[in-house]
Amino acid sequence: MIYSDVHLSETIEITKKIDTKKIEEMVDLILSIRNLKGRIFFLGVGGSAGNCSHAVNDFRKIIGVESYAPTDNVSELTSRTNDDGWSTIFSEWLKVSNLNNNDLIFVFSVGGGNIEKNISPNLVEAIKYGKSKGCKLVGVVGRDGGYTSKVADVCVIIPTINEKTITPHTEAFQAVVWHLIVSHPKLKLNETKWESVLKK
Repeated sequence: MIYSDVHLSETIEITKKIDTKKIEEMVDLILSIRNLKGRIFFLGVGGSAGNCSHAVNDFRKIIGVESYAPTDNVSELTSRTNDDGWSTIFSEWLKVSNLNNNDLIFVFSVGGGNIEKNISPNLVEAIKYGKSKGCKLVGVVGRDGGYTSKVADVCVIIPTINEKTITPHTEAFQAVVWHLIVSHPKLKLNETKWESVLKK
């Protein structure tokens, strides 16, 4: 079997095994945040940071929720990293944003954060701060979900089909899950461009 077939067959298996009940719980939680006029803060590093930026657009434009990603502000991100260290870049950003109990932290991460292994300590610190302020937490993560899955209100763990492709599948399915969420009839307020054009 050629590699393209292997990779796509893994994708099909993940699709079959993903916990859709968790996604539906996430949709309901996001709906409650919107009803409270709360905000969503998307947190992720590496490829997941890119996904955060894209998700902010969709959550604001399609479902009408005020949303932000700290990684979109490269000046603040790099100055905080340079001056104060990597581990507090998100928690300090959230403090200035006056995070409160009407808000939601949405984590995209392959590992979910692990202080003991020094993996994404910035996510762990942000989650701890968020919990101290009483805000809600959801995540789309890989493998065992790390710290995110342990303390989240709702966490979707992307099933591991192949130990060699955990990262690409997790980051790809982050996009699948958030696009499902913004397309969900409970949340969708505005048509996406091409769908609206086809109706004319």
